[in-house]
Amino acid sequence: MDAVDVVVVGGGQAGLATSRQLSEAGVDHVVLERHRIGQAWRDRWDSFTLVLPNWTLDLPGFAYAGPDPDKFMPRDDIVAHLEAFAASFDAPVREGVEVVGLEQSEPGWTVRTTTGGLAARAVVVASGAFQKAHLPPGWDELVDGLVRLDVSGYRNPQVLPDGKVLVVGSGQSGCQIAADLAAAGREVFLACGRAPWLPRRAGNRDTFWWLWHSGFMETPVTALEDPVERLGANPQLSGRDGGRDLNFRTLHSAGVTLLGHLTGFDGDAAIFADDLTAILAFGDEAFGRLRGLILQTAEKLGTPVADLPEPEPFRLVAPERLDMTGFAAVISASGFRPNYQQWLDVPGALDPMGFPVQDMTGQGPIPGLHFVGAHFLRKRKSALFCGVGEDAAVVVERIAER
Repeated sequence: MDAVDVVVVGGGQAGLATSRQLSEAGVDHVVLERHRIGQAWRDRWDSFTLVLPNWTLDLPGFAYAGPDPDKFMPRDDIVAHLEAFAASFDAPVREGVEVVGLEQSEPGWTVRTTTGGLAARAVVVASGAFQKAHLPPGWDELVDGLVRLDVSGYRNPQVLPDGKVLVVGSGQSGCQIAADLAAAGREVFLACGRAPWLPRRAGNRDTFWWLWHSGFMETPVTALEDPVERLGANPQLSGRDGGRDLNFRTLHSAGVTLLGHLTGFDGDAAIFADDLTAILAFGDEAFGRLRGLILQTAEKLGTPVADLPEPEPFRLVAPERLDMTGFAAVISASGFRPNYQQWLDVPGALDPMGFPVQDMTGQGPIPGLHFVGAHFLRKRKSALFCGVGEDAAVVVERIAER
């Protein structure tokens, strides 16, 4: 069995950032990627763009240096950016190698893969923020003939059969897909859930710029009152067409029918909770908190923001039962959950929700097992391009100490 000092699992931004830091530290390692570099981005739909501005593409030693820092990189360019990052330091990536098991052994770990085993002193799991689609209730009870897709299976409106489309989930992905379909002239119904929203810009800056300078993205995981907060939706926004507002109001104006959250199916009908009013109120309340933070930051920086008004009241009456006759497809955008346990059967490595157990110093309860790129691993930014480098540096420091 081949031996290497460190095995990094995953060839996305987290795995590559870790590889760059290990290379800088002179640590022998290999990056195992079951498909291709940046596969999670390759799996996005055709019109996908970054939601955060290009200046957030701040990987170790490879900060964005293009001509459009305030624009939003499209899918294929994101993949090319990651490939260029890997090439910039000759990252030792092995594509097409899937990790199927991990066992403690001497000198530390045996990593079982589809191409054989590897012995390693340490393992860094960087296989993505979320790996498994969370499907809505009654998904397997849908009427025959409906196309059923999750986010990773959606590409564009043209590949769907003619007919109405139900999108389940109103986080960033669900809202963007609903907008994509509506722009193509499809009749779209959106089963909503609780999510904050923000306008794309405030003053002459992107709203994320304000959040970044407020310290919001530096919020540590220890500040969460309940671990379930890790599953909260990100603010509704879009980077499409140079960046634009995207929220329940803009979707309603575009002709999308908003519904309460999906509770299941009854024969040929979809059933929804009577909670759309509460969902809309939650979004506005969350906006109010973020708005306050932006205004405080603007005042602190001496840059007043005058064009961030409170929203007008918004109430809708939504049906609780929807006849699915005439529908062509149902798209699940209900979010993702961790799925490390599919191959990582190491007692104590994961919490009851399946998230990694690791402290702010990059150390978990099991020596030689580390994580990078998990959502809210150390801070709110941990899974983002602008956060993985910091977390990778912390983990590599722990590895180099041993």
